[in-house]
Amino acid sequence: MAYHKPVLLRESIDGLALRQGGVYVDLTFGGGGHSAEILKKLKGGRLVAFDQDQDSMTEAEKINDKRFLFISGNFRFFRNYLRYYEIYEVDGILADLGVSSHHFDEPERGFSFSMEGPLDMRMNKSSSTTAADVVNGYKPEQLAEVFFRYGELKNSRKLSRAIAETREKQPIKEIQGLVRIVDSCIPERISPRQRNKYYAKVFQALRIEINKEVDSLREMLGETLSTLKKGGRLVVISYHSLEDRLVKNFMRAGNVEGKLERDFYGEPKSPFRPVNRKVIVPDESQIKENNRARSARLRIAERVF
Repeated sequence: MAYHKPVLLRESIDGLALRQGGVYVDLTFGGGGHSAEILKKLKGGRLVAFDQDQDSMTEAEKINDKRFLFISGNFRFFRNYLRYYEIYEVDGILADLGVSSHHFDEPERGFSFSMEGPLDMRMNKSSSTTAADVVNGYKPEQLAEVFFRYGELKNSRKLSRAIAETREKQPIKEIQGLVRIVDSCIPERISPRQRNKYYAKVFQALRIEINKEVDSLREMLGETLSTLKKGGRLVVISYHSLEDRLVKNFMRAGNVEGKLERDFYGEPKSPFRPVNRKVIVPDESQIKENNRARSARLRIAERVF
């Protein structure tokens, strides 16, 4: 089984507009699909890849190329890592924000609501906080905020109360234990697809909270401003509205709030120029091969100053 099959592979690599001898960064190495394609098309130059998941290191070791450097670390700190290796400017940055197929396929990682396994969901297995810690340790109002903010669940309070009532009797440590609680909170008379979507939102919310994904994304995007050369490309694939909103705002205005500065004459002033005015989405053939591709959104921007 492949570690991970990248979504929008051709479109994202084309979006980098690779330059001969350029320096590029793959912030989400995963199984190495994007990195391998970059190295295949890059003439000379250098590629630096990041991933905080230790499993990715095994995949990175399979790449035997003197132009390639793998760094085991969170992409929120990528600029500091690059400076350590005396890399101060790059020609392109790619980030595929989705969870690897590998994570969903490994029951012990705890990412899939359809499997039996521990409530884990840590991207970095050396991190101390697991999904079980959040589910059993957060106050009901904290849980409700997590489910509402990161899962956009309208009945987040009902779900958090059900979790609190259950854990008073026995800690919730397994995936299916949580799924049974979620079952009791799903609105009646909805389709199987809508039920699965509800499960996915619950697990998404917990995963984002545990891995501090939104905070990491904010910091990472900000660091691209001091790393990309003029004319360099920023290419980002997102999978849910929270991520996509931050990326869209940043590429439009140079900040995640989307506050567009104006010059003396009132003209919009942004360090980026969107390359694709309309978001790029997978075609039906890609969705058929990988159903998780359905929510993928690709945005590309070029540094203008």
